[in-house]
Amino acid sequence: MNVFIVHAHNEPQSFCTAMLHRMVQRFQAQGHEVHVSDLYAMQFNPVASAADFQARSNPDYLVYALEQRNADKTGTLAPDIAAEVAKLKACDLLVLNFPLYWFSLPAILKGWIDRVFLSGVVYGGRNFYDRGLLKGKKALLTFSLGGREHMFGPGSIHGDLNAMLKPVLQGSLGYAGMQVLEPFAAYHVPYITHEARVEVLEALDACVDGLETRAVLPKPSLDDFDPQMNPINS
Repeated sequence: MNVFIVHAHNEPQSFCTAMLHRMVQRFQAQGHEVHVSDLYAMQFNPVASAADFQARSNPDYLVYALEQRNADKTGTLAPDIAAEVAKLKACDLLVLNFPLYWFSLPAILKGWIDRVFLSGVVYGGRNFYDRGLLKGKKALLTFSLGGREHMFGPGSIHGDLNAMLKPVLQGSLGYAGMQVLEPFAAYHVPYITHEARVEVLEALDACVDGLETRAVLPKPSLDDFDPQMNPINS
């Protein structure tokens, strides 16, 4: 299996970075090929702009998605994007590893999605959800956060984590057609003991070992909607 881990933490000594190294070791020990994009170490530019295209189909007015399609076809993507797209195309499993910021992704990781999830390569027209262009690939979120586990879920103060992360779980990964696995959350890590951190890393090992049977999150099927995207049985 080809595993592509996109890591987004600004401290190399962080627990989140320890999670990255643990996953790399575990996947490699199982004989998998692993590629890592450490976005902060790469100084990855998260800002989508006209500079992402070495040549434009319309130099007078920027329609970003259309220029993505053109640049992919003509080989005129900015080199940093092209390198990430190549890794994305080649992978069987995409792992996004990050600290939870404000119920969401760090800006650098959101910008990676904005720039790398190309129209025409990842999605386009009616090619989304179960017809997305990355259908056949799997995706997993692994993340650290400060909150305690009991603070998330039905009836909790913050609510359900998967609902919180719907923009990336469904709106990005699921929209692209990927099979989105149940996320792995490392709770309360700034405040727990060394022994508790070891237990979290062991749980992460179990997550990696059990990917084949890990729960898959539901996503819409276009078969349930008409060409105008109205529910067929409404």
